[in-house]
Amino acid sequence: MHNDKPPVYPLFDSAEFILSGNSYINQHITTISLKKVPDAGLIIEHCSDWLFEQRQSENNYKAYRSELTTFLHWCFDVVSLSPIQITRKDMARYINYCENPPLELVGYFNVAQFKTDKQSGVRYPNSTWRPFVGKKKLGEKLPYSLSDNALKTKVAILSSFYGYLNSEEYTERNPAQLWLKHSRFAQNRKYVKNEDDNNHAFTKLQWSYVVSTVSDLADKEPAKHQRSLFLINIMYSCYLRISEISGRAGYSPMMSQFRKDVHNGIWYFYVPFSKSGKARNIAISSSLLDGLKRYRRFLGLSELPSLNEQHPIFIRHKAAAHGREAGVVNANLGIRQIREEIDTLINLAADNALADGFEHDSELMRQLTAHNIRHTGITHDININQRPLSHVQADAGHESIDTTSQYLHTTQTERHQSAANKPLDHLA
Repeated sequence: MHNDKPPVYPLFDSAEFILSGNSYINQHITTISLKKVPDAGLIIEHCSDWLFEQRQSENNYKAYRSELTTFLHWCFDVVSLSPIQITRKDMARYINYCENPPLELVGYFNVAQFKTDKQSGVRYPNSTWRPFVGKKKLGEKLPYSLSDNALKTKVAILSSFYGYLNSEEYTERNPAQLWLKHSRFAQNRKYVKNEDDNNHAFTKLQWSYVVSTVSDLADKEPAKHQRSLFLINIMYSCYLRISEISGRAGYSPMMSQFRKDVHNGIWYFYVPFSKSGKARNIAISSSLLDGLKRYRRFLGLSELPSLNEQHPIFIRHKAAAHGREAGVVNANLGIRQIREEIDTLINLAADNALADGFEHDSELMRQLTAHNIRHTGITHDININQRPLSHVQADAGHESIDTTSQYLHTTQTERHQSAANKPLDHLA
């Protein structure tokens, strides 16, 4: 319908449309995912979620949207790299690109990034939009330039975005922050990594309320909540990120990802593509295996899946209303559906904790999200179940043991007790 394409696609619509998605952009990103950057779709989803959090401030939203669009254009179209592959040196290359952009990408007036087709109501990219905006003087176009303040703002926004990706464990690095530390601006401002509340875990009491609440719901409303019970079980037991258990373009989690090792008979869960870009096998507990059997019996399936079984892990309760799976029930839940379902369950558990007099715990629980379940599983395994750090690191998909070690919580008393009985000679 609209064949005129801008030389660079605007990737994110205004706040009121950001979570709806855009068919033009979806097609564009799918092509990039298939030909250049495999995790481009995941990146866009993370960006959309982060931008949606900024919607209360229109100025922030517009600034962040513009910077993310320009940065992802460079990542996807210019260097064919995922943001999680970007290094400090790459960031320097990006800054140089922004200081000397191609002339065809410089516009000299502000235009909307998307337009609405009057007949269909469909939003489409504005062909006259450009990612860089130049200045005019007395009607003449001036050579494009980037001031120091604009440059610092640009990199500070990217540093904040990488901070968000860190909290979501999409990456363990922040190349924008590293660039700032080594730039000419370093002496004027100290950039430190923000502490993020998203790293908090449920306490044993709080998590017990979540499990008991969802278990009761599964008994009372099995048609609705057997799925809920298995969802929190696998996310906690396998420390899964939401993206590893939800459907998206190019990935649909299947029951066949539960696999049995032919040599030792041990079951594990296979993640074919994680945020680190590496596939991994996750050791599963007897509790999770029993939960899988119960869940599959409820679905009318055999107790354990076959190697080639194509049944989705989490199917919808009703057909999708929009998108590529409109009208389809037997299809995986997406990231947002899973996040919303878990938020609802956590709030119900918090209600029960409050009813029992645990007012402070209830308040803290309402601040936690699906992502905190991953942190809870890791924290409990290290500190309560005493699993070796190296085992947890492998199952969590952490690139560095240092990341896993951050979950190790000990008191001075515990350290004293563990040191008290150390022998000099274990064979004496």
